[in-house]
Amino acid sequence: MTALLSYQIALLLRSQRWLPPLLLYGIFLIVGVQAGQPILDSLGYAAAALLPVTAWLVRICVTQEPAASRAVVGAAGGARRAHLATLLAAVAVAGAIGAAGTLLVILISEPRNADFTVEVDVVSAGTAGLLAALVCLLVGAAVGALCNRPLLRARGWSIAATTVVSLVALVIGGSPARYAVTGLVTGSLTGEAAPPGPELVAALLVAGVAAAVACLFGPRRDG
Repeated sequence: MTALLSYQIALLLRSQRWLPPLLLYGIFLIVGVQAGQPILDSLGYAAAALLPVTAWLVRICVTQEPAASRAVVGAAGGARRAHLATLLAAVAVAGAIGAAGTLLVILISEPRNADFTVEVDVVSAGTAGLLAALVCLLVGAAVGALCNRPLLRARGWSIAATTVVSLVALVIGGSPARYAVTGLVTGSLTGEAAPPGPELVAALLVAGVAAAVACLFGPRRDG
């Protein structure tokens, strides 16, 4: 599994296909985050931006190999393990991007609540922001796993589904990502940074189920 994961990450980095999602994330931060803004509001925005970026990276990873190469890798390491490695590679790269973005937001933001009347503990805010980013990352990975190859192979439909479901996952009731981001924004009103514990558990379950479905049933559709 380690070899498969290393292979997928190296394939992604060498292809430079990670640059457009990185640029998209950078644009989100430039537009929505300004120096001196309340830290929890900015962390919520940065976390939300990571969801579609992760879904895009998953799409890149599951479609970057030619069919012949995918067949060889699947035969050598197992089709299900090979597909799991593509998902984990996307999560790893998205995690690095999200961690860097969250750290940047912490450094440039003002540790105050929404109306700048209450001081916010930077460590607590940073922890809550990182956990919220992880929640959005996991939900984005689930979206990418379910809306792309091998479950949904038509290019046009998979792109449309990834885009629409990514946006829906940020606003629909019951979404762990929505609750995690809302928790940061709401906490900014009072200056209290509450870690999104239940949301993280729910996101782990959603991502685990999505990965299991893609890995268990996907190879049959590719076959």
